[in-house]
Amino acid sequence: MAELDSYDRRILAALQADARVTMTALAEQVALSPTQCARRLQRLESAGLVAGYGARLDRVKAGWSVMVLVAVALERHGEARAEAFHQAVRRLPEVIECLLLTGDSDYQLRVVAPDLEAYARFVTDTLMRLPGVASIRSGVVLTEVKGLSPLPV
Repeated sequence: MAELDSYDRRILAALQADARVTMTALAEQVALSPTQCARRLQRLESAGLVAGYGARLDRVKAGWSVMVLVAVALERHGEARAEAFHQAVRRLPEVIECLLLTGDSDYQLRVVAPDLEAYARFVTDTLMRLPGVASIRSGVVLTEVKGLSPLPV
């Protein structure tokens, strides 16, 4: 895709702020006609810059009051072991993010649970039984100072 111009950046910023914005309102915000705006948005979507649309839920109100950052180290490394771990993690709804890292840990997971007891059960009954897991270290999030934010465009 060609480099983004100021209209593209404004469209992307507006969508990150409110993905439910109407085309008319979006066009007004970025100072384009609705037709021009729709064409640009279609091009951005086709290029994969807009990966999807969704709603941000309040995790506490949704029943997930505990969030934990979990550092996971695998016993051994290798493509097959890593893929088995990846597939297992993708099936766990409590794991809302999984990142492959450099450094002391192999992965960092962002895990949610209704309460600490549920998280403890999740660790013993699920996380420690994932393929290849050697160790885990947990850090309970006390306060979310800045949650997932829009990308700078």
